Amino acid sequence: MRAHLEKVRRLYEGDRKAGLAGVYLPNALDRKYPKAPTEWIWYWVFPSEKVSLDPRANVVRRHHASADMLRKAMRRAVLAAGLDKRATTHSLRHSFATHLLESGTDIRTIQQLLGHVDLETTMICTHVAKKNVLGVRSPLDKN
Repeated sequence: MRAHLEKVRRLYEGDRKAGLAGVYLPNALDRKYPKAPTEWIWYWVFPSEKVSLDPRANVVRRHHASADMLRKAMRRAVLAAGLDKRATTHSLRHSFATHLLESGTDIRTIQQLLGHVDLETTMICTHVAKKNVLGVRSPLDKN
């Protein structure tokens, strides 16, 4: 992550030297904090490779990387790894939630992190019904 942020920092500094408008800030934050759009702390962690015209402000700026770009990168990584299973960015979300559950995180906390309204959705996502998440073994199952 440090190496990634160093690369992003160089991109940020190049944007500043080029005089590009800073990042887009929603909900009038740019009016409340006028210098914020050009400050490093507000810069994208995953910026787009290219700059583009922001139709809201009619200025050229760098936006965050698109979800489509992430999906394509995931697809390339799956192919490069030679995986014969379907793996998507959504698979990562399910895996993250399942690992949280298996490491002892409360299911309600996971529900909030994932933004699920219904606990049953979280249980499906983490495969609660299919796994023995507490690791309890019946004495009858011992060899």
